Amino acid sequence: MRILPVIAVASLASTLVAAPAVASPATTNGPTAYGYGGAVATVDPTATAVGLDVLRRGGNAVDAAIATAATLGVTEPFSAGIGGGGFFVYHDAKRHTVSTIDGREAGPATMTSTYFIDPADGQPYDFQEARVSGLSAGVPGTVATWETASKQWGTRPLSSLLRPAATVADRGFTVDATFRQQVADNAAAFGQFDATSALYLPGGQPPAVGSTQRNPDLADTYRLIADRGAGAFYRGAVAADIVRTVQHPPVSAHPIGTWAYPIRPGVLTTADLATYEAPRRAPTRSDFRGLSIYGMSTPSSGGTAVSEALNILEQSGLSAADKTKVLHYYLEASALSFADRGRYVGADTPQRVLDKLASDSWARQRACQISPSKALTKPVPPGDINAHGCTPASVGGPTEQGQSTTNLTVADKWGNVVEYTFTIEQIGGNAMVVPGRGFLLNNELTDFNFTNTQAPAADPNLPGPSKRPRSSMSPTIVLKDGKPFLALGSPGGATIITTVLQILVNRLILGMSLPDAMAAPRASQRNSAGIQAEPAFHTAYGPALEALGHTFGPDVPELGAATAIEFTGHGGFIASAEPTRRGTGSAGVVHPNR
Repeated sequence: MRILPVIAVASLASTLVAAPAVASPATTNGPTAYGYGGAVATVDPTATAVGLDVLRRGGNAVDAAIATAATLGVTEPFSAGIGGGGFFVYHDAKRHTVSTIDGREAGPATMTSTYFIDPADGQPYDFQEARVSGLSAGVPGTVATWETASKQWGTRPLSSLLRPAATVADRGFTVDATFRQQVADNAAAFGQFDATSALYLPGGQPPAVGSTQRNPDLADTYRLIADRGAGAFYRGAVAADIVRTVQHPPVSAHPIGTWAYPIRPGVLTTADLATYEAPRRAPTRSDFRGLSIYGMSTPSSGGTAVSEALNILEQSGLSAADKTKVLHYYLEASALSFADRGRYVGADTPQRVLDKLASDSWARQRACQISPSKALTKPVPPGDINAHGCTPASVGGPTEQGQSTTNLTVADKWGNVVEYTFTIEQIGGNAMVVPGRGFLLNNELTDFNFTNTQAPAADPNLPGPSKRPRSSMSPTIVLKDGKPFLALGSPGGATIITTVLQILVNRLILGMSLPDAMAAPRASQRNSAGIQAEPAFHTAYGPALEALGHTFGPDVPELGAATAIEFTGHGGFIASAEPTRRGTGSAGVVHPNR
């Protein structure tokens, strides 16, 4: 959570295009806010305040989402920014449609299936060796996403929406313990590059809590994009600087600390940047208890996996009366959907396969595997896509990890909704700040599988020319009778899918309020031998679930950092962010009272 001085937040309004003022001010109200006129939920109060100010001045949800995202690129630079990419899901209230933008990073045109194999010994690179290198950086998709969304659905020019973030970058924000710890955790990698060290290791150390963090280079980059459009990022001097950083990593002659691996160059070219597009794609869609669930299709696996798991749960006749049974089925459905995800889902998966995985008939095939009294042995095999009944295929591959990313949720007074998850992959990306430009590059290409995890079957997530790696990001919009009911998403690497799914289970099956559904302790079963769980979940539910045969791995401090908005009828909103995770989130509404 970042705290900008109040005077700076108040003055951000002057950087927006003129619009009629609204009588009551936009307000943030901690992790949960109730009210009218529009709502914003993020991990950061400065970003939330910027989004609310756009809404207050007449902008729509798309306008507010872009301005909010740009601000998060300043205050949450280790999780997201213009050096990365993401997925933008939009509900258009006037047209009654849900659309998505694929802003996922793309690999170089020369990428092959052996891209992450060391030619010296024929073995895959260690993850950290691949991560902190030019090899890991894909073409960033965030700027193209903003421009596409702004042109398609926005009411304000992109130039005006970047100005508040540029102001924050110039004036700075107060470093908190989370920010400092994220730098400390990356100090060895950051210290290998002068541009990164200069920005995030002043005097050779992480910035002190309470100090002011400024980024004038990023402010200038935002202003350049504002003046010249996205083309200024994908062509010309900025693109040349990105490619130079990737092809010739700017390793310091006097690094701070040591790094165990050689820092390898990548092969991204200016042509790769110049030809990048952020296409609109059809969303995934499934039904659950009379609600329509919309999500992101490939190259994300989130929409398909969440749909499959919900469909399995719908087959199982669950009720809030038996919480242990609900959690048991939630964990089993998660494992089954992850098995199928690993076997079948990648950037190039045929639509007919995706449709089948999200179908009720497939859910019946998979739900019949679950026993109400005994947990399945993990890992479970994927289903046989060409068979019927309960016939499994051979066992799939390992669990995916990952922990970075950020998420925002925005709704406006007209009923438009944006759910947007974006990332630079690992916390700190590939550790390289582009010199003179102020942003970290992503390490998104390490989301490809380095080797075939599905042998003897084909692995759908191996690298390939200009291919986009599979993602777990799961921005989700739920409609009731064709109107928005709930929107939510989360960071967390592969745990994103289970975090979004568990919040939906809490709200839609267990009947919790949205704030309670967000705050409830979490567990993640991604088809691994041990469940990854927060301590409070393990303490409260572990004994009953272990009695059914579930096993737990080591506890983790927290899972996810979700944001959500629920529509309450009569124009009302519940905006919800995390009450404690990732230093608490920030939710706000335009009018706290009607």
